[in-house]
Amino acid sequence: MRILLFTGKGGVGKTTLAAATALALAGRGRKTLVVSTDPAHSLGDAFGSPLGTEPSEVDVRGDGTAAGLWAAQVDSRSLADRTWYELRGELRAVLSGAGLDLLDAEELTVLPGVDELLALGEVRRLATQGPWDTVVVDCGPTAETLRLLALPEAVSGYLTRGYGGRRRRIADSVRRLGAHLDALRELLTDPGVTTVRLVLTPERVVVAEARRTLTSLALRGIAVDGLIVNRLMPAPGFWRGSAANWLRTRRAQQDAVLGELVTVGLGPGEPARVEHRASEPVGPAALRQLARELYGSRDPLSGNGKPVTPLLRVQAVDDGFRLRVAIPLEHGSTVDLARVDDDLAITVDGFRRLVALPETLRPCRITGAESDADGLVVSLAGDRGHG
Repeated sequence: MRILLFTGKGGVGKTTLAAATALALAGRGRKTLVVSTDPAHSLGDAFGSPLGTEPSEVDVRGDGTAAGLWAAQVDSRSLADRTWYELRGELRAVLSGAGLDLLDAEELTVLPGVDELLALGEVRRLATQGPWDTVVVDCGPTAETLRLLALPEAVSGYLTRGYGGRRRRIADSVRRLGAHLDALRELLTDPGVTTVRLVLTPERVVVAEARRTLTSLALRGIAVDGLIVNRLMPAPGFWRGSAANWLRTRRAQQDAVLGELVTVGLGPGEPARVEHRASEPVGPAALRQLARELYGSRDPLSGNGKPVTPLLRVQAVDDGFRLRVAIPLEHGSTVDLARVDDDLAITVDGFRRLVALPETLRPCRITGAESDADGLVVSLAGDRGHG
């Protein structure tokens, strides 16, 4: 099974592109589920038909026959009201019995980001329990998606800090939640299963956010296998009338941004391009046309090239070691490094990730860092002959 996560800054067209991709995959004979975690609930609008919280087959032919495409819209608020309410009650009861007063127990069971966490868990449930070959996920805008994708790691840390030594005493409830988080993390960080398609429009402010998103995803071990540049102004041959000068100027600006994308090598391979349309692509016919422009004869699962994933590489040098962390860094990014026990804490523009150090490097201390076109290079001093 493959899972494709579509995300991007709000308003760049990721929902429409996710719907078009799902339709193209179904058209190639793959049983495909497209599911949205976006609170905007616009996936049904793209298909021109209402969707429920459980998968239902989409009538993409218009004749009521099966076409291999199912769709659903996750209602995270309903999940929180139902699922987390039950678990929270169990945790509160056990914590109270463990010696905490009722107020402390109540505070410890207020889990940050629970709506997004449950939405992601629902995607996993739908992906693993259905007959699908491929699951396409229309995620929320970039900021919400990054918070959602970071939750398995963040909540595990929250449980450790919040419950500490009490984890054994609340073993049943927390074990279930911990197993759920571990399964989510495994699903997200397996590049053979899950990859991200990052959607952007050819504007500098959007591209800047896309660069930060790539860094954040790389820090979290989540593979990006494609960039899609959407809403590119049509080629000059189509311009007529008084608007031609405005269109020419706008397209020149977009081409300049695209040139910068290629020059800096943002993301994997050459970005896919989709031209702006005069009318919003709604319904199966319009989505098929969009998919043909987006993928042509290519398999929609292939992406733009080899997935971009974080990579650690260690090199022994005279004064210690060089540790290369292959994460994309924007010019002027603020990078902070620190040791946390046997981990290297890397913070880039506010996004933090703990990277487990190879055993050889654990006795070492950080002596410096620099960046190049391939990522971050950390210098460490220590005994090369150690363990």
